Amino acid sequence: MASSNFIDYVKINCRSGAGGAGSVHFRREKYVDKGGPDGGDGGRGGHIILKGNAQHWTLLHLKYQKHIKAESGYGGEGGRRTGAQGEDVFIEVPLGTIARHAETNELMAEITEDGQEVILLPGGRGGLGNSHFKSSTKQAPDYAQPGEPKQEAWIILELKLLADVGLVGFPNAGKSTLLSVLSAARPEIGDYPFTTLVPNLGVVSYRDYKSFVMADIPGIIEGASQGKGLGLRFLRHIERNAVLLFMIPATVEDIAAEYKILLNELQQYNPELMYKKRLLAVSKTDLVTDEEIAALKKTLPSNLTCVFISAVLQQGLTELKDALWQTITDVPELLPTRS
Repeated sequence: MASSNFIDYVKINCRSGAGGAGSVHFRREKYVDKGGPDGGDGGRGGHIILKGNAQHWTLLHLKYQKHIKAESGYGGEGGRRTGAQGEDVFIEVPLGTIARHAETNELMAEITEDGQEVILLPGGRGGLGNSHFKSSTKQAPDYAQPGEPKQEAWIILELKLLADVGLVGFPNAGKSTLLSVLSAARPEIGDYPFTTLVPNLGVVSYRDYKSFVMADIPGIIEGASQGKGLGLRFLRHIERNAVLLFMIPATVEDIAAEYKILLNELQQYNPELMYKKRLLAVSKTDLVTDEEIAALKKTLPSNLTCVFISAVLQQGLTELKDALWQTITDVPELLPTRS
């Protein structure tokens, strides 16, 4: 995905259709002296419906479509004929999209499945025709019910990427390199901070034709939860990942301290992230000696599954995929332990 094409936030104005008015009509036939009321009901106005589409990856197709309007219902007719319904409007979005009311910030919908449909703004109900108001004391009602009015609102659509594994780390920790080696994804890779400016998704093949989805999130810096760096814009993508894979290079001075900083940023952004399963991958082991790796193992968190890898030399990747798969499928007894 090119960076210019990755759109994960749009604000659109939606308007459902108004209901059609009921009809005031009286039966008119030859030789029928006093035909009774036979006005039909108005048709329902069109809904604004959010629909999940697994073929969409971003909200790019909605970037320049600021106003979305549904058709109003048609009025009823004589002979108790109901007016036609207004045509519904479907807004197709990627899986992982949430809709919020722009003014109240109320959560209106959350799309997680392909084909899932949620009515954002219902169309107005059609009004009743005058045939409904006939009674023993009112044989010829000359009035009908108007249709319900349309609904209009500004709605914010936000995409939170759905992935099995989310890569969490500081800029230049080797996340994009790992994704490019494990999957067919081709994120931009460079030896400088913030190479990754947009999230990237890749499908990682596993044993026996199994696979899982990995998301490369732009690097986090200290203070990201307060809006520093690219943090606030992309931290929300981490919320939809089943497993968090923390990546810290073996070349840093204090791996445990960096892990603590990353964990603190996630906790400040959303405390519920602390309940997600997580692993630690110590990357770039090709830049340190075996003796240094042995010394590093003694400093790592004891309550965390840790795997040492080199994406460049493709070392430790099988062990990493095993650990990730077993964590995703929640088989804790098979997880490799740190020696």
